[in-house]
Amino acid sequence: MTLSMYQASVPVFIRMLGNLRLLLEKGAAYAEARKFDGTALPDSRLFPDMFPLSRQVQIATDNAKGCAARLAGIEPPKFEDSERTIPELIGRIDKTLTFLQTLQPSQIDGSEERPITLQLRSGALNFDGRAYLLHFALPNFYFHVTTAYNLLRHNGVEIGKPDFLGRS
Repeated sequence: MTLSMYQASVPVFIRMLGNLRLLLEKGAAYAEARKFDGTALPDSRLFPDMFPLSRQVQIATDNAKGCAARLAGIEPPKFEDSERTIPELIGRIDKTLTFLQTLQPSQIDGSEERPITLQLRSGALNFDGRAYLLHFALPNFYFHVTTAYNLLRHNGVEIGKPDFLGRS
């Protein structure tokens, strides 16, 4: 049995964004119980020169919707990066999940050799679909989801590896 491009992308993004949503819900409950300011967790960082939790979630959702859209050969939806609270970040995840759920396997399967070009500040990066998914999009997605987890955990939210991985 082979693993299709769709199976290796959209269901992975949906599962992990669902897990991230649950992590944020636990963070919101933790902050509410301790009477934190609504932006305390979203503004948290592990070090002054890194992006805060809010940006980690924004980038994770951008990676998921951008990758899926590019593999499908369609324009990725654009979201404003204006979320400042956990409920707003959860809303962003929900919008991303809604988009991902519209994609069909037939739109993504067969995209292994589709040319993908990303315009970054440092210049253009060129990939075929397989390399883009496996060597760029998925590692970046997991980096930002993991960093969001670490920021919540560092701030005392009682979460663990089962929360990150989710339940099957």
